[in-house]
Amino acid sequence: MLHEILDLVAPRACLICGCRLAVQEKAMCTSCNMTLPRTNFAEHALDNTMAQLFWGRIKHMEKAAAWIYYIPQTKVDYLLFALKYHFHPEYGEYFGNLMANEMKNTGFFDGIDCILPIPLTKERRRKRGYNQSEELARGIARVTGLPVVTNAVERKSFDKSQTRLNRLQRMENVEKSFVCTHNRDIDLKGKHLLLVDDVVTTGATITACAQELLPYQYSGISILSIGFAKG
Repeated sequence: MLHEILDLVAPRACLICGCRLAVQEKAMCTSCNMTLPRTNFAEHALDNTMAQLFWGRIKHMEKAAAWIYYIPQTKVDYLLFALKYHFHPEYGEYFGNLMANEMKNTGFFDGIDCILPIPLTKERRRKRGYNQSEELARGIARVTGLPVVTNAVERKSFDKSQTRLNRLQRMENVEKSFVCTHNRDIDLKGKHLLLVDDVVTTGATITACAQELLPYQYSGISILSIGFAKG
């Protein structure tokens, strides 16, 4: 009843098409949701285009999946832009919950022990007010029941945005930008870790972060993101 009253007073709009949302809808309308370009990577998570990016680059690489393809200047772009720059951390939890619900019956989360969101630098987190990857991780955790670990690695530097860089430039930009905290309160030895980020393009950020997790002696790493930039 309260939600219905609030919708009458201040109608909510789909962040993609701008149409009014129904009471049961959140962030985007059902029509826009149904037309998002799903990858279906979770159904063959050991061997897909995204997983192949990390073969030979990450020790004990296991599975990789993205919920949808990232295509610039489309409704997917609007979705991710709103998540990162419109000061709505609740979008992250909602999308994390949504994609985890869609993937839970594929077996993608089987064997995974905990979720590690890719960290932001302290400066960027302060400016944005939140880490979108952490919000995604919380949404995934609500569905899977997996614990979220946020202090195993830190992001110590970020020379420039990755958005307009090519593959080599992205790798150079994030090289040595993460540091292992060697936190003694964190026990990741022998555990299967799920790294979560918003978009995977070249895999440079994920790879750099994974390198800093080696001291924890994990048994496997899997990767999950909202978007995957094909091509």
